[in-house]
Amino acid sequence: MAQRDVKNRIASVQNIRKITRAMEMVSAARLRKAEERAASLRPYADALRKMTRQAAAAAGSGELQSQPVLQTHDEERVVAVLFVTADRGLAGAFNSQILRAGLSRAEEIEAEGKEVRYYTTGRRGLSSLQFRNRAIASSWTGFTDSPEGKHASEIAEALVGAYVDGEIDRVEVVYNGYVSPLVQEVRRETLLPLAAASVVGEEESDEDAPAASEGGHKALVEYEPDPAEILAELVPEFVEVSLLRALLESAASEHGARMTAMRSASDNAGEVIDSLTLAMNRARQAEITQEIMEVVAGAEALS
Repeated sequence: MAQRDVKNRIASVQNIRKITRAMEMVSAARLRKAEERAASLRPYADALRKMTRQAAAAAGSGELQSQPVLQTHDEERVVAVLFVTADRGLAGAFNSQILRAGLSRAEEIEAEGKEVRYYTTGRRGLSSLQFRNRAIASSWTGFTDSPEGKHASEIAEALVGAYVDGEIDRVEVVYNGYVSPLVQEVRRETLLPLAAASVVGEEESDEDAPAASEGGHKALVEYEPDPAEILAELVPEFVEVSLLRALLESAASEHGARMTAMRSASDNAGEVIDSLTLAMNRARQAEITQEIMEVVAGAEALS
Protein backbone atom coordinates (compact mmCIF):
# COMPACT_ATOMS: atom_id res chain seq x y z
CA MET A 1 0.00 0.00 0.00
CA ALA A 2 1.37 3.43 -0.98
CA GLN A 3 2.25 5.97 1.68
CA ARG A 4 -0.41 8.36 0.41
CA ASP A 5 -3.13 5.73 0.81
CA VAL A 6 -1.93 4.89 4.32
CA LYS A 7 -1.88 8.58 5.28
CA ASN A 8 -5.44 8.99 4.00
CA ARG A 9 -6.59 6.02 6.03
CA ILE A 10 -4.88 7.34 9.16
CA ALA A 11 -6.54 10.73 8.73
CA SER A 12 -9.91 9.05 8.24
CA VAL A 13 -9.56 6.92 11.39
CA GLN A 14 -8.39 9.96 13.37
CA ASN A 15 -11.53 11.84 12.36
CA ILE A 16 -13.66 8.90 13.44
CA ARG A 17 -11.86 8.80 16.79
CA LYS A 18 -12.61 12.49 17.35
CA ILE A 19 -16.29 11.78 16.78
CA THR A 20 -16.39 8.75 19.08
CA ARG A 21 -14.57 10.63 21.83
CA ALA A 22 -17.02 13.52 21.55
CA MET A 23 -19.97 11.12 21.71
CA GLU A 24 -18.41 9.43 24.74
CA MET A 25 -18.12 12.75 26.56
CA VAL A 26 -21.70 13.73 25.71
CA SER A 27 -23.03 10.37 26.88
CA ALA A 28 -21.03 10.64 30.11
CA ALA A 29 -22.55 14.04 30.87
CA ARG A 30 -26.06 12.82 30.10
CA LEU A 31 -25.49 9.66 32.12
CA ARG A 32 -24.94 11.64 35.32
CA LYS A 33 -28.28 13.41 34.93
CA ALA A 34 -30.07 10.18 34.00
CA GLU A 35 -28.58 8.41 37.04
CA GLU A 36 -29.78 11.18 39.34
CA ARG A 37 -33.29 11.13 37.89
CA ALA A 38 -33.59 7.34 38.13
CA ALA A 39 -32.20 7.32 41.68
CA SER A 40 -34.51 10.11 42.84
CA LEU A 41 -37.60 8.32 41.52
CA ARG A 42 -36.90 4.96 43.20
CA PRO A 43 -37.86 6.02 46.76
CA TYR A 44 -41.08 7.60 45.51
CA ALA A 45 -41.96 4.53 43.42
CA ASP A 46 -41.30 2.22 46.38
CA ALA A 47 -43.35 4.40 48.73
CA LEU A 48 -46.21 4.54 46.20
CA ARG A 49 -46.16 0.75 45.87
CA LYS A 50 -46.31 0.40 49.67
CA MET A 51 -49.14 2.91 49.95
CA THR A 52 -51.14 1.27 47.16
CA ARG A 53 -50.73 -2.15 48.78
CA GLN A 54 -51.86 -0.84 52.17
CA ALA A 55 -54.84 0.96 50.68
CA ALA A 56 -55.84 -2.17 48.76
CA ALA A 57 -55.66 -4.23 51.95
CA ALA A 58 -57.74 -1.66 53.84
CA ALA A 59 -60.34 -1.40 51.07
CA GLY A 60 -61.03 -5.12 51.09
CA SER A 61 -61.61 -7.64 48.34
CA GLY A 62 -65.01 -6.23 47.42
CA GLU A 63 -63.55 -2.88 46.47
CA LEU A 64 -60.76 -4.53 44.51
CA GLN A 65 -63.33 -6.08 42.23
CA SER A 66 -64.68 -2.63 41.41
CA GLN A 67 -61.28 -1.45 40.15
CA PRO A 68 -60.93 -2.64 36.50
CA VAL A 69 -57.14 -2.29 36.53
CA LEU A 70 -56.89 -4.56 39.57
CA GLN A 71 -59.15 -7.23 38.13
CA THR A 72 -57.73 -10.27 36.41
CA HIS A 73 -59.62 -11.22 33.25
CA ASP A 74 -61.36 -14.57 33.28
CA GLU A 75 -59.57 -15.70 30.14
CA GLU A 76 -56.14 -14.55 29.01
CA ARG A 77 -56.25 -14.41 25.23
CA VAL A 78 -54.17 -11.36 24.24
CA VAL A 79 -50.90 -10.36 25.90
CA ALA A 80 -49.34 -6.97 25.21
CA VAL A 81 -45.55 -6.71 25.23
CA LEU A 82 -43.98 -3.25 25.50
CA PHE A 83 -40.44 -3.06 24.07
CA VAL A 84 -38.53 -0.16 25.67
CA THR A 85 -35.75 0.63 23.18
CA ALA A 86 -33.83 3.76 22.12
CA ASP A 87 -34.32 6.24 19.31
CA ARG A 88 -30.66 5.95 18.30
CA GLY A 89 -28.10 3.22 17.89
CA LEU A 90 -24.33 3.17 18.49
CA ALA A 91 -24.97 1.81 21.98
CA GLY A 92 -23.56 -1.68 21.77
CA ALA A 93 -26.04 -4.44 22.53
CA PHE A 94 -28.51 -2.09 24.24
CA ASN A 95 -31.28 -2.40 21.66
CA SER A 96 -30.53 -5.88 20.36
CA GLN A 97 -30.77 -7.54 23.78
CA ILE A 98 -34.20 -6.00 24.37
CA LEU A 99 -35.40 -7.22 20.99
CA ARG A 100 -34.04 -10.72 21.62
CA ALA A 101 -35.64 -10.94 25.06
CA GLY A 102 -38.96 -9.49 23.91
CA LEU A 103 -39.23 -11.67 20.83
CA SER A 104 -38.26 -14.73 22.86
CA ARG A 105 -41.04 -13.93 25.33
CA ALA A 106 -43.46 -13.38 22.44
CA GLU A 107 -42.64 -16.83 21.08
CA GLU A 108 -43.35 -18.34 24.51
CA ILE A 109 -46.72 -16.59 24.65
CA GLU A 110 -47.64 -17.72 21.13
CA ALA A 111 -46.60 -21.27 22.01
CA GLU A 112 -49.24 -21.14 24.76
CA GLY A 113 -51.87 -20.42 22.12
CA LYS A 114 -52.23 -16.73 22.96
CA GLU A 115 -52.01 -13.66 20.76
CA VAL A 116 -49.23 -11.10 21.18
CA ARG A 117 -49.83 -7.40 20.70
CA TYR A 118 -46.69 -5.33 20.19
CA TYR A 119 -46.05 -1.89 21.69
CA THR A 120 -42.75 -0.06 21.40
CA THR A 121 -40.90 3.03 22.57
CA GLY A 122 -37.94 4.20 20.51
CA ARG A 123 -37.33 4.18 16.77
CA ARG A 124 -34.97 1.19 16.96
CA GLY A 125 -37.59 -1.13 18.35
CA LEU A 126 -40.22 0.17 15.92
CA SER A 127 -38.07 -0.27 12.82
CA SER A 128 -36.77 -3.69 13.91
CA LEU A 129 -40.24 -5.09 14.57
CA GLN A 130 -41.58 -3.65 11.32
CA PHE A 131 -38.66 -5.27 9.50
CA ARG A 132 -39.76 -8.58 11.02
CA ASN A 133 -43.33 -7.98 9.81
CA ARG A 134 -44.75 -7.64 13.32
CA ALA A 135 -47.91 -5.55 13.55
CA ILE A 136 -47.37 -2.63 15.94
CA ALA A 137 -50.41 -1.64 18.00
CA SER A 138 -48.86 1.66 19.17
CA SER A 139 -45.41 3.22 19.30
CA TRP A 140 -43.86 6.26 20.95
CA THR A 141 -40.63 7.90 19.78
CA GLY A 142 -38.52 11.02 20.20
CA PHE A 143 -37.92 11.04 23.97
CA THR A 144 -36.08 7.88 24.97
CA ASP A 145 -32.84 9.65 25.99
CA SER A 146 -34.70 12.04 28.33
CA PRO A 147 -38.21 10.79 29.18
CA GLU A 148 -40.67 12.91 31.13
CA GLY A 149 -43.79 12.20 33.16
CA LYS A 150 -46.04 13.22 30.27
CA HIS A 151 -44.55 10.46 28.11
CA ALA A 152 -45.21 7.81 30.76
CA SER A 153 -48.74 9.20 31.19
CA GLU A 154 -49.43 8.90 27.46
CA ILE A 155 -48.22 5.31 27.34
CA ALA A 156 -50.11 4.40 30.52
CA GLU A 157 -53.33 5.88 29.15
CA ALA A 158 -53.09 3.77 26.00
CA LEU A 159 -52.27 0.53 27.83
CA VAL A 160 -54.80 0.98 30.63
CA GLY A 161 -57.50 1.93 28.10
CA ALA A 162 -56.83 -1.20 26.06
CA TYR A 163 -56.86 -3.34 29.20
CA VAL A 164 -60.08 -1.88 30.61
CA ASP A 165 -61.80 -2.18 27.21
CA GLY A 166 -60.87 -5.87 27.08
CA GLU A 167 -58.61 -5.55 24.05
CA ILE A 168 -55.69 -6.99 25.99
CA ASP A 169 -55.64 -9.25 29.04
CA ARG A 170 -52.10 -8.74 30.27
CA VAL A 171 -49.30 -6.19 29.84
CA GLU A 172 -45.61 -7.02 30.14
CA VAL A 173 -42.74 -4.53 29.88
CA VAL A 174 -39.25 -5.47 28.66
CA TYR A 175 -36.54 -2.89 29.36
CA ASN A 176 -32.90 -2.44 30.33
CA GLY A 177 -32.44 -1.97 34.06
CA TYR A 178 -29.50 0.23 35.00
CA VAL A 179 -26.83 -1.41 37.16
CA SER A 180 -23.67 0.50 36.17
CA PRO A 181 -22.25 2.18 33.06
CA LEU A 182 -20.80 -1.19 32.09
CA VAL A 183 -23.76 -3.38 33.05
CA GLN A 184 -27.36 -3.18 31.90
CA GLU A 185 -29.62 -6.11 32.72
CA VAL A 186 -32.76 -7.01 30.79
CA ARG A 187 -35.83 -6.93 33.02
CA ARG A 188 -39.30 -8.22 32.27
CA GLU A 189 -42.11 -7.03 34.52
CA THR A 190 -45.87 -7.47 34.54
CA LEU A 191 -47.61 -4.10 34.53
CA LEU A 192 -51.26 -5.13 34.24
CA PRO A 193 -53.25 -6.50 35.91
CA LEU A 194 -51.83 -4.94 39.06
CA ALA A 195 -52.71 -8.06 41.02
CA ALA A 196 -50.10 -9.90 38.93
CA ALA A 197 -47.68 -7.00 39.42
CA SER A 198 -47.40 -7.81 43.15
CA VAL A 199 -49.25 -4.70 44.30
CA VAL A 200 -51.99 -6.73 45.96
CA GLY A 201 -52.25 -10.31 47.04
CA GLU A 202 -48.84 -10.53 48.75
CA GLU A 203 -48.18 -10.97 52.38
CA GLU A 204 -47.25 -7.69 53.97
CA SER A 205 -43.52 -7.37 54.58
CA ASP A 206 -41.94 -5.62 57.53
CA GLU A 207 -41.18 -2.61 55.35
CA ASP A 208 -44.78 -2.39 54.15
CA ALA A 209 -46.26 -2.76 57.61
CA PRO A 210 -47.37 0.35 59.49
CA ALA A 211 -44.87 1.65 62.03
CA ALA A 212 -45.08 0.16 65.49
CA SER A 213 -46.08 2.28 68.45
CA GLU A 214 -44.01 2.59 71.65
CA GLY A 215 -45.99 -0.27 73.18
CA GLY A 216 -44.87 -2.60 70.43
CA HIS A 217 -48.23 -2.71 68.65
CA LYS A 218 -48.69 -1.72 65.01
CA ALA A 219 -50.10 1.76 64.59
CA LEU A 220 -53.57 2.03 63.11
CA VAL A 221 -53.86 3.96 59.86
CA GLU A 222 -56.88 6.19 59.43
CA TYR A 223 -57.84 7.03 55.85
CA GLU A 224 -59.49 10.28 54.85
CA PRO A 225 -61.29 9.95 52.52
CA ASP A 226 -62.03 6.23 52.71
CA PRO A 227 -59.53 3.64 51.36
CA ALA A 228 -61.62 2.97 48.24
CA GLU A 229 -61.38 6.57 47.05
CA ILE A 230 -57.69 6.72 47.84
CA LEU A 231 -57.10 3.48 45.97
CA ALA A 232 -58.94 4.84 42.93
CA GLU A 233 -56.46 7.73 42.85
CA LEU A 234 -53.37 5.65 43.59
CA VAL A 235 -53.88 2.95 40.95
CA PRO A 236 -53.49 5.18 37.83
CA GLU A 237 -50.60 7.01 39.50
CA PHE A 238 -48.87 3.72 40.25
CA VAL A 239 -49.12 2.59 36.62
CA GLU A 240 -47.65 5.88 35.38
CA VAL A 241 -44.83 5.86 37.91
CA SER A 242 -43.99 2.23 37.08
CA LEU A 243 -43.70 3.14 33.40
CA LEU A 244 -41.70 6.28 34.16
CA ARG A 245 -39.32 4.26 36.28
CA ALA A 246 -38.77 1.79 33.42
CA LEU A 247 -38.21 4.67 30.98
CA LEU A 248 -35.69 6.39 33.29
CA GLU A 249 -33.84 3.14 33.96
CA SER A 250 -33.72 2.54 30.21
CA ALA A 251 -32.46 6.08 29.53
CA ALA A 252 -29.63 5.70 32.06
CA SER A 253 -28.77 2.31 30.57
CA GLU A 254 -28.75 3.78 27.07
CA HIS A 255 -26.29 6.53 27.97
CA GLY A 256 -24.09 4.09 29.87
CA ALA A 257 -24.08 1.61 26.99
CA ARG A 258 -23.32 4.33 24.44
CA MET A 259 -20.52 5.77 26.56
CA THR A 260 -18.95 2.32 26.92
CA ALA A 261 -19.37 1.56 23.21
CA MET A 262 -17.83 4.87 22.14
CA ARG A 263 -14.90 4.40 24.53
CA SER A 264 -14.29 0.96 23.06
CA ALA A 265 -14.54 2.41 19.54
CA SER A 266 -12.01 5.14 20.41
CA ASP A 267 -9.60 2.55 21.82
CA ASN A 268 -9.97 0.39 18.72
CA ALA A 269 -9.39 3.43 16.49
CA GLY A 270 -6.17 4.11 18.39
CA GLU A 271 -5.00 0.57 17.75
CA VAL A 272 -5.82 0.89 14.05
CA ILE A 273 -3.90 4.19 13.86
CA ASP A 274 -0.86 2.58 15.51
CA SER A 275 -1.01 -0.32 13.07
CA LEU A 276 -1.35 1.97 10.04
CA THR A 277 1.47 4.21 11.29
CA LEU A 278 3.74 1.18 11.58
CA ALA A 279 2.76 0.11 8.06
CA MET A 280 3.46 3.62 6.75
CA ASN A 281 6.87 3.71 8.42
CA ARG A 282 7.75 0.35 6.89
CA ALA A 283 6.64 1.56 3.46
CA ARG A 284 8.70 4.74 3.88
CA GLN A 285 11.72 2.70 4.96
CA ALA A 286 11.30 0.43 1.95
CA GLU A 287 11.18 3.43 -0.40
CA ILE A 288 14.31 4.97 1.16
CA THR A 289 16.15 1.64 0.91
CA GLN A 290 15.14 1.35 -2.72
CA GLU A 291 16.38 4.86 -3.48
CA ILE A 292 19.72 4.16 -1.76
CA MET A 293 20.13 0.97 -3.77
CA GLU A 294 19.42 2.85 -6.97
CA VAL A 295 22.02 5.54 -6.10
CA VAL A 296 24.62 2.90 -5.25
CA ALA A 297 23.90 1.00 -8.46
CA GLY A 298 24.23 4.22 -10.47
CA ALA A 299 27.55 5.07 -8.80
CA GLU A 300 28.92 1.60 -9.50
CA ALA A 301 27.89 1.92 -13.16
CA LEU A 302 29.80 5.19 -13.54
CA SER A 303 33.00 3.87 -11.90
